[in-house]
Amino acid sequence: MSQAEQTIEAEVVEIDGVAVEPRPAPKQAKNWNSKNWATWQGRVKKLDARWWPLWLVLGFVVLVFVVAVGMCAAVVWITYRLIMGTAAGFLSLFVPNRQLQRR
Repeated sequence: MSQAEQTIEAEVVEIDGVAVEPRPAPKQAKNWNSKNWATWQGRVKKLDARWWPLWLVLGFVVLVFVVAVGMCAAVVWITYRLIMGTAAGFLSLFVPNRQLQRR
């Protein structure tokens, strides 16, 4: 066949003496702005109970992540304080004390 197959559309009125109900026309989508946002208020406040295992696992993962980031930040901060304290102590050996400078 060199030509593309053609599709023939026809409305079926009757099959074997039985009338066929026409398919209902698809409803047109409502505009985004026409939705009633007041109905979402209750849905947002209450989570679906079927999803609690997922929220539990995700909450645990987030908790572990937050604790890990906090521990890394604490290690960096303590290391910075130790290095700066050691450097300040070492440099104080070469700089005369302020009380000695007053005399």
